[in-house]
Amino acid sequence: MMNNNTQIVTEDLKNIWHPCTQMKDHETLPLIPIKRGKGVYLYDFDDKSYIDAISSWWVNIFGHVNEHISSRIKEQLDTLEHVLLAGFTHKPAVNLADKLVNLTPKGLDKVFFADNGSSAVEVALKMSFHYHRNRGENRPLFLSLTNSYHGETIGALSVGDVELYKETYAPLLISCIQTPVPKDQSEESAKSAITGLEKILKERGSEISALIIEPLVQGAGYMHMYHPLYITLAKPLCAKYGVHLIADEILVGFGRTGTMFACEQANITPDFMTISKGLTGGYLPLAITMTTLDVYNAFYCDYNEHKAFLHSHSYTGNPLACTAALATIELFEASDVLGENQKKSAYILEKLQKFKELSNVKEIRQTGMIAAVELDGYAPEERIGLKVYQYGLDNGVLLRPLGHIVYFMPPYIITYEQIDTMIDTAYEAIKGLL
Repeated sequence: MMNNNTQIVTEDLKNIWHPCTQMKDHETLPLIPIKRGKGVYLYDFDDKSYIDAISSWWVNIFGHVNEHISSRIKEQLDTLEHVLLAGFTHKPAVNLADKLVNLTPKGLDKVFFADNGSSAVEVALKMSFHYHRNRGENRPLFLSLTNSYHGETIGALSVGDVELYKETYAPLLISCIQTPVPKDQSEESAKSAITGLEKILKERGSEISALIIEPLVQGAGYMHMYHPLYITLAKPLCAKYGVHLIADEILVGFGRTGTMFACEQANITPDFMTISKGLTGGYLPLAITMTTLDVYNAFYCDYNEHKAFLHSHSYTGNPLACTAALATIELFEASDVLGENQKKSAYILEKLQKFKELSNVKEIRQTGMIAAVELDGYAPEERIGLKVYQYGLDNGVLLRPLGHIVYFMPPYIITYEQIDTMIDTAYEAIKGLL
């Protein structure tokens, strides 16, 4: 019977192929088996604790084994675990849809269920293209920002701008072009990037179904951040050319940027909004594509198989996942989560100032409960992020840098003392590289 880290790792490596991993690395890089979690902590089979500074890929916004979410799922488990959503419905889906329509920017009145973020992006892309088709237009192109990432299914990869993926899977990808992302968080950069967007829309707007963006923060794009003014100006410009705006809020939604949804800071309503990750508090896979009545009505007609939207998942609207999402939203309703996050964000920014003293730090940046430290002077083959990652694990903090970017995206329940440990550990890791 396996009961310690070494035994679990041995059994794992016999059979499991891990995501975003060069498996040969695990000949030297320790694999960490987790036995349990509680709050901001993960515990391995030797009972060593790790602060989860990245919310386990940005999903556990209220920490691990949250009592409220757990209890709500347990109640649902004894009532209904799953039923198809085609021709049937259930209360968790109905209640969640109602909550989301009232929670998201005004005008997003229709909810389409999926089961992961990439699929929600695929839904938005297909809906947008099909909308134009139903209106007699052929718009085969999509537009996205440089440095963007929207997932790893074929459509989602197509509208991203990750060079490695594009080169590897080029023959499989759908048609997409890029427009410059603002180079930094200034208003001047936002206005400059809008000039580039307008030029593309003037030249090719009639070919483009939609512009897809990650509002305010490009997550996998090294936590690049930009000003909300870009989104404010992009929305009417897209509308002028009949191009949809898709807001991919999978990373930034549910309070991560300081407001419930990042688009609120731009004071706009996108034509589509994709949400996932924090939606269920990290408990179960679920994703949503929100859209408008205008889009919905383009598909609403007497039977016509060519006009009907063609997309489905077996686990669409799963009752357990919907219940987890409802419980997560209830936690926002029960206390001033966003207000507390603003205080913690300010504290994190204050703690980050000392990083500016280090000669190997190029920049620090922050948007809400996302903070990043950009390192300078290292070649990719040095894999400097792995060194920071290993130092963090050795000292009880899960940091998973994006290349030369060390970032922090902790659960909202993190305490100030735990923030100190998280930041100080990263500081010592980076200082130790000198």
